[in-house]
Amino acid sequence: MTSIPASSADRLLGARRIVVKIGSALFIEPSTGTLDRAWLDGLCEDVAELLQGGKEVVIVSSGAVALGARELGLDIRRARLEDSQAAAAAGQILLAHAYQETLKRFGIKTAQVLLTLDDSESRKRYLNATRTLLTLIKHRVVPVVNENDTVATQELRYGDNDRLAARVAQMVSAECLVILSDIDGLYTANPRANAEARHIPEVTSLTPELFAMAGGPGSSHGSGGMRTKLEAARIAMGAGCRMAITSGRVLRPLDALKRGARATWFLPSASPTAARKQWIAGTLMPKGAIRVDEGAERALAAGRSLLPAGVVAVEGEFERGDAVRVLARDGAELGRGIIGYSADESRAIAGRKSADIESVLGYRGRDEMIHRDDLVLTYERGLR
Repeated sequence: MTSIPASSADRLLGARRIVVKIGSALFIEPSTGTLDRAWLDGLCEDVAELLQGGKEVVIVSSGAVALGARELGLDIRRARLEDSQAAAAAGQILLAHAYQETLKRFGIKTAQVLLTLDDSESRKRYLNATRTLLTLIKHRVVPVVNENDTVATQELRYGDNDRLAARVAQMVSAECLVILSDIDGLYTANPRANAEARHIPEVTSLTPELFAMAGGPGSSHGSGGMRTKLEAARIAMGAGCRMAITSGRVLRPLDALKRGARATWFLPSASPTAARKQWIAGTLMPKGAIRVDEGAERALAAGRSLLPAGVVAVEGEFERGDAVRVLARDGAELGRGIIGYSADESRAIAGRKSADIESVLGYRGRDEMIHRDDLVLTYERGLR
């Protein structure tokens, strides 16, 4: 079991990569439907402080539909699907501009990334989205992720951005997910209706009893409830990411959490890296196999990625993002991993240098056939 930091400050600041999910009820003025600029300024100051401390931050933000509804004069509670989509289209540009303008004042670059839950569950789109997010982070850009409601093919579902935030945390291997809400955590009952409700400070296992405590949506602007936050916690904990639900109804909510503000922490039993390795080793069904030479075998044992130069054969049919077995030349299984190329592409570049990939395939793909982060060694033996 991984060592769990004891305090909120350690749990937040002990993370290298942090995802922050913001509910629309926090920065939409209830009376006017406009942005609360002072609140957004405080949040962005918190983000700037984290970045100055060497952290990497991704924001997952609701609010586009609420902002767009006001812009178009729609009552979103009575809107049809196409009205909600139109509101999202109008609101997304307002939301992105607000973040860009505010973060820029702190010298921070930002980028808008529109995703859906389908994007996080489709193999190819998941990989593409992951690479985009990681590239933005590498360039010290803060991605602002929003649900792409303009292309929804069904009615907007409650709590999508809670689950989406957890998927994003999974995509980027974040150590910490903070869900800023209009409530400061999980209670044994609805604290608004039951004075006897008790706050739960820590959760290490998601039980049916916990889900029974969860209620439905509680805000006129938001679409999520505590149940969707528990579903987000299930995703995050499964990815080895600790998650906090805390109140965002202060001007600097992340600073407040760091200073000990009340929260419910959901604590996983493994790190993001260990959880991902367990997932690759135990739950993926390999679609094919890659045979490697002795040099590649030694490189893998030393913790390196699998490059095309070390591949001697490609077996089976698979697509980019599928799980494959990695075999020694004699057929012994060395490991399993997520392949970066299809079977046909893998055959074309097998035995070639990474610098040759573009001339062979006609596009510049990744240098590795299987990145070391996507590879688990499953069989140990003495190397020749």
